[in-house]
Amino acid sequence: MNVQIRAKEITLTPHLNDHIAAAIENFKRYHLDMTTVNVIITKEKQSVSVEFDMHIAHAQPVVISHSDADLDTAIDLAIERANKALGRLHDKAKDHHTSSIRDIEVVEAE
Repeated sequence: MNVQIRAKEITLTPHLNDHIAAAIENFKRYHLDMTTVNVIITKEKQSVSVEFDMHIAHAQPVVISHSDADLDTAIDLAIERANKALGRLHDKAKDHHTSSIRDIEVVEAE
């Protein structure tokens, strides 16, 4: 997996960099064959914007953006939203391979 963390017009402390890297490592638990994860942190007028751009093999990219006045809050909420989105995608891929209605045997009542 290719990981890139970029900060525009803001300095990223090693603690926040490690926090984001740990969250990205935690994304692996969904077993989605993620090829690239780009994290872009930008300073806006009154807030900070965090964007996760996750490319998954054989699926559309998942893009999560969140803005907040506090940098830590913006990162944590974006990570939480990314976990929810990846969980939904994992459940969708897992449920797709379940048996169909045609495969279920009909037991007739006597």
